[in-house]
Amino acid sequence: MKLNIAYPATGCQKLLKIDDEKILSLFYDKRIGAEVPADRLGDEWKGYILKISGGNDLQGFCMMQGVLTNTRVRLLFAKGMPNYRERRTGVRKRKSVRGCIVDSQLSVLDLVIMRKGDAEIPGLTDVTQPRRLGPKRVGKIRKLFNLSKEDDVRQYVVHRPLPEKDGKKARSKAPKIQRLAHPC
Repeated sequence: MKLNIAYPATGCQKLLKIDDEKILSLFYDKRIGAEVPADRLGDEWKGYILKISGGNDLQGFCMMQGVLTNTRVRLLFAKGMPNYRERRTGVRKRKSVRGCIVDSQLSVLDLVIMRKGDAEIPGLTDVTQPRRLGPKRVGKIRKLFNLSKEDDVRQYVVHRPLPEKDGKKARSKAPKIQRLAHPC
């Protein structure tokens, strides 16, 4: 089974392939959202706590929160439900999904680091990936830069540099700010 471990604080993720059933039995019979200590994965994982966020089985069917089984079931999906995009208005569709309980039939298990341990994990907790895009909404820009209502949000928009073309000056792109009350 592969473990896809994400660390939101740095924006990095790492894929581990583990075949040892003794280690994997730590995750068996746990549900999506359960927090599991990662001590069994190795010495560098001591003190880490992982949260199960999802996964896929060997045929590619995703786990779905709220389906309390470890097998595959066929559910009738309608507009607004997760894992379903309505193609025509009012159309419902029966689809296969995997239950939210972990077992040995999964090919990938998605995990998120909830609490960091003592040691650094190379490629996951020691490196920071910068966010490619900044926030677009006024409230989120204010929150990111800790601005007050009087500050001009337009000065703090994150610009993304574009690659230079032959003989032309460097350009950058920025999102159009949404929910800007007075753009004057």
